[in-house]
Amino acid sequence: MTPSARIAAAIALVADVDAMPRRPADATANDFFRTRRYIGSGDRRAVAERAWGVLRQRLRLTWHLQQVGLPVDARHLVMAHLVLAEGWTLEGVEQGYPGGRFNPPPLDPGERKAVAALVGRQLASSDMPEAIRLNLPDWALESFRARFGENLPAEAEAMNASAPLDLRANLLRTTREQAAAALAAEGIPTEPTPYSPWGLRIPDRRPILASKAFAGGLIEIQDEGSQLIALLTGAKPGMRVADYCAGAAGKTLAVAATMANKGRIVACDVSATRLEGAVKRLRRAGVDNAERHLLEPGDRWVKRRAGQFDRVLVDAPCTGTGTWRRNPDARLRTTPRDVTELAAKQHDILDTTASLVAKGGRLVYATCSVLPEENAAQVEGFLSRHPEFELVPFATAWAEASDAPAPEVDGPWMQLSPHRHGTDGFFTAVLQRRA
Repeated sequence: MTPSARIAAAIALVADVDAMPRRPADATANDFFRTRRYIGSGDRRAVAERAWGVLRQRLRLTWHLQQVGLPVDARHLVMAHLVLAEGWTLEGVEQGYPGGRFNPPPLDPGERKAVAALVGRQLASSDMPEAIRLNLPDWALESFRARFGENLPAEAEAMNASAPLDLRANLLRTTREQAAAALAAEGIPTEPTPYSPWGLRIPDRRPILASKAFAGGLIEIQDEGSQLIALLTGAKPGMRVADYCAGAAGKTLAVAATMANKGRIVACDVSATRLEGAVKRLRRAGVDNAERHLLEPGDRWVKRRAGQFDRVLVDAPCTGTGTWRRNPDARLRTTPRDVTELAAKQHDILDTTASLVAKGGRLVYATCSVLPEENAAQVEGFLSRHPEFELVPFATAWAEASDAPAPEVDGPWMQLSPHRHGTDGFFTAVLQRRA
């Protein structure tokens, strides 16, 4: 593809994302490239990176377009990104919009004047409203400030960066060192993650799903922070464990490895599709101590299994604000109503799953959110309603699970963030039923 054709494809991809604002952008992108198989892998990567750059900086780009009087649409968002994020000149933009087949139509006089006005501006400028300058939706600003305090600017900026690719060595089939060697033999260099004893980090994007190491079940793709949630679950061989919001069983796989395939783990979810998707992953990883359970309306499974589990992991549905560097479109799709509805759902799930925990057992509550109302507030509310539970301090839970140095955190729970820890924004609290 020519540079101009890449720009045209990026405009088309952004337009497709805009046409389905409640659908995750990665699903839209998958469909986009599936219907354009003529786009090679290198061009596909370049188009996707530019489109994702627009999504990541959309709040700021929108503000700039409004300042120069251009409509906020895919054509002009890409145009503004070229200038403000990629440093293109007016002449460069004119060459990138030449018209003709497979290229964007040329600039009209109004666009040319607006682009000239954008040249030399800073993407984030002091005259922006604070939320726009930090690239945060207005509704999220105060919650982010409550979470990060004086570190808010650094954490907000870290949310704008691309996330690294983290892998978890599957201890049922290999060690971290052996997995790293297997990947190196395929030309994929890695480095150990700083906190997870199972983690490997890749400095750039590689075709991991096509590797022999992945096909052989030696590794799984999993952010280091997500690995640490599984670590804090503290599951050991012979235990009975419930992964209550299992999804496609990413954490089920990690917990099963800590159990050395001994004991029993039940992966539960309300989605039959997600649970079906877990089957192949469990088989590839060599997990044979897991079963699946579909949670349906009127299901009496929780009542029948009351008090039977040593560990109950609740990776609760949440806003995903901690993953905005990985899913930049989510900051545009999430609304205050989502926060309210999800907080109510988290409240109910915690109350429901409490009954599953055996005396002396633990309920591990986790989210990929950085909002206090989904994290600390939920735990504090749960403890006030359930005096039979007590909080296990993070330092204690970590020391029981790992002899490696713990990440530095504030408070009695694990709160991870992109700037401070290099992970997605995760929260985990360990709650123990009194014996």
